[in-house]
Amino acid sequence: MTIDERKAMNTGVIQNLILENRGKLSISGVLDVLSFDDQVVIVETELGLLTVKGENIRINKLSIDTSEVIVEGEISSLAYSDKEIEKSKTSFMSKIFK
Repeated sequence: MTIDERKAMNTGVIQNLILENRGKLSISGVLDVLSFDDQVVIVETELGLLTVKGENIRINKLSIDTSEVIVEGEISSLAYSDKEIEKSKTSFMSKIFK
């Protein structure tokens, strides 16, 4: 099933962001991790692109079965974007599952 098919099927999208003490962020409804480094993580979710900024950021858990990502570090900013950024030819998830 493609991402577009999953988006079309979801009529009542529920997404949770749980930020614990600005050090641990749990995100549900994740479709893909587009890019990450130690200061910025960009995640494609069912509700748009989510940009997480901070210091010493790392992806602690990535679960395809539950569509969940856990990001840890010193989190300073969370921002949604409706605009589609130009995706690289290969995303993080596609690199893992070659």
